[in-house]
Amino acid sequence: MKRARIPLRKRLLVRLLSASVLIAVCSVAATAWLAVATTTRALRQEQGQALADDMDILARLSGYAATHPEWTGVQAVVRELSAGTGRRIALTAADGALLADSAPRGTSLPPRAAATVDPLHTDTYSESGAQLGGIDPRAVGPYRLTAVERTKLDKVARVRQACFTRYGVDTTLTRTPSGRSVLTDTDGGVLSGYVPEQCADGRLNTLTPTEVKAVAALQKQAGGCLVRVGVDPDTPVAFDTSPGLTGLPGGDATPAPMYGDVVGGKTALRAAQTCLEEARRAQLDPYVAPPAELFLGGGDSGGGPRWNLSSDNKAKVVGAAGLVLAVTVAVSAVVATRLVRPLRALTEAAQQPPDRHARVPVTTRDETGILAEAFNDLAERRERLEAQRKALVSDVAHELRSPLTNIRGWLEVTRDGLVEPDAELLGALHDEALVLQRVIDDLRDLAAADAGTLLLHREPVPADDLLAQVAAAHRVAADTAGVALRTETDGDPWLDADPLRLRQVLGNLVANAVRHTPADGTVTLTARGDGEEVVLEVADTGSGIAPEDLPHVFERFWRAEKSRSRRTGGSGLGLPIVRQLTAAHGGTVEAASTPGAGSVFTLRLPAAPPPGDS
Repeated sequence: MKRARIPLRKRLLVRLLSASVLIAVCSVAATAWLAVATTTRALRQEQGQALADDMDILARLSGYAATHPEWTGVQAVVRELSAGTGRRIALTAADGALLADSAPRGTSLPPRAAATVDPLHTDTYSESGAQLGGIDPRAVGPYRLTAVERTKLDKVARVRQACFTRYGVDTTLTRTPSGRSVLTDTDGGVLSGYVPEQCADGRLNTLTPTEVKAVAALQKQAGGCLVRVGVDPDTPVAFDTSPGLTGLPGGDATPAPMYGDVVGGKTALRAAQTCLEEARRAQLDPYVAPPAELFLGGGDSGGGPRWNLSSDNKAKVVGAAGLVLAVTVAVSAVVATRLVRPLRALTEAAQQPPDRHARVPVTTRDETGILAEAFNDLAERRERLEAQRKALVSDVAHELRSPLTNIRGWLEVTRDGLVEPDAELLGALHDEALVLQRVIDDLRDLAAADAGTLLLHREPVPADDLLAQVAAAHRVAADTAGVALRTETDGDPWLDADPLRLRQVLGNLVANAVRHTPADGTVTLTARGDGEEVVLEVADTGSGIAPEDLPHVFERFWRAEKSRSRRTGGSGLGLPIVRQLTAAHGGTVEAASTPGAGSVFTLRLPAAPPPGDS
């Protein structure tokens, strides 16, 4: 049987490799996802924590600079911040002189400064989370209230808070870095919405003597700049002490001097406010520490990450690993089940008793499917061989019993004196003995061919002589049946064969052809050369062979007609002998037939050079 070609996608090896690749891809993808997700989250947390630490360090140092005229004593603050954040912190003056360092003496500084600590030029700190004009709100300088002023404003603020409470407005009392008491909403923001008129007495927003003095000095210091931008230095200013405002130049730390209508419109107003901002920086400069460069490093331990795998991340890792394991087990189980199912069916079928001839369903087109088909073919062949074995026993018994019965019967009646042993009786007994001899010889030839002990005496044989001899041997039988027997030879082909065995082969074919060809039919023997082979054909115009019977014609004791008539069926050994003897010669035999039109048996045998050719 021709081996079926398995599609690449259905091959067992490809399926196993695909399953392995799928499992590997799932494992790698899950591992990569976990690594990326966990690392990314951890890095974001670390970056966020580092940024928050940096902002806190800068805010603390800026606050120190805003409330101290010198950096003396900042070393304790630097060490405290370094211990809390795990970062190395160093401060240097503008000329590079070291002011403070959390690292041991002699440790080199990072290559670049992380930030400049200057409370008069900052945009990194805001208690409310907003940009407040570039001046640290904790830098109050001459605006810091005296104790008496703070106590007085505190009392005024509590009175106003009580007034607000009576009208259903909840407030919180807070104190700005300058010491001024202000009211905010419960969230710490600027009061908004309805303000009872009875509570708006203006006392809480009135400047204290300290603030009046400081603002006057500020306006005087900004006088020259105001003249240059075209603003009268004596222009009245309005002051807003509401918390949370971003008015220039002092934010919510101190009362903010604001110009109202100024000749020149918005441009002149912005220029005037810029003058006030620069004057305020000059006013506060004696009260704050000079600018310093801030250096940040990884700390004494080298700055390794300070995060650990959290419980959530551990749970995700375990969960993903469990999921990958479950997918692996599931895929392996599915693949294994699909692979093992046909093998189990094969095992069960193979364990059945021989007389069951079990079959297995073919559910796939891979290697196991091909194996199942091969098993079914084997079961069919075994069933066919079993049937042939039984038929062989029955047919041999029948072939031997008929002539033996005739011989025994005639011998018994002759012994009893009922029939005289004349020449006719002896001839009949001789014919029956020949039938027995032919069956026995056929069985012997088949047994020898099966065992590989069949001897051949090869010699160059002319094909035309061989056909003539076979035709002469069967001429009488053909004439008796009314069948014309012809021979045709194309050229002068020679065979390398055993002439006796080859006459036996052609004789069996001619005998079958004559037996199945009706009267007035024709049996033709032809021979022709075909390269290194000689093609012999035996064609008849008989009844032909049905297509479903054609594959079985060379099986032993097989007959298309199940009757045991020698006239129609023969012994069933002739064609098997033809196949065995042809194969012994190194040739092949094929049968072709058209029901109702006849059959053609074609032999291809090795050619031999004619005698005398070099």
